Amino acid sequence: MPDLSRFRPNVGVVLFHPNGRVWYGRRAATPGPHNWQFPQGGVDDGEDLEAAARRELQEETGVVSVELLARTQEWIAYTFPADYGGSKQARGWEGQKQQWFAFRFTGDESEIDLEQHDEIEFDAWRWGRLDEAPDLIVPFKRAAYEQVVQAFAGLVV
Repeated sequence: MPDLSRFRPNVGVVLFHPNGRVWYGRRAATPGPHNWQFPQGGVDDGEDLEAAARRELQEETGVVSVELLARTQEWIAYTFPADYGGSKQARGWEGQKQQWFAFRFTGDESEIDLEQHDEIEFDAWRWGRLDEAPDLIVPFKRAAYEQVVQAFAGLVV
């Protein structure tokens, strides 16, 4: 296990549709076949992790109508590749350590608004199977997504 003090604290969200499918967003301005992912983002100093997950979900998708299903108890970490430019917030860190939250979507799809925040993270979205996540994400996050799939596999109906 790497020294997690060198990893940026982060939260990730798997948003479950009531029918068991999960929400995927296509990273804006990110070419290639591995540009679909779950909402995620940094944790502000002193911020509660669940509150951070709800904030990131709202900022990136517009979604607020959710109920908590589960969360990971351990950090899931990934290391940035050597050539990673990344966001301004990610520079200086070795990678990210994440706590993951599973929420059930309880609203209407009209609530989903990818442009409701100043920073546009996603330019498209879709529902899909949880188990396809590792094949959709950039390779350096694949092992982390495999852990997320394993952690939440029991929530699939």
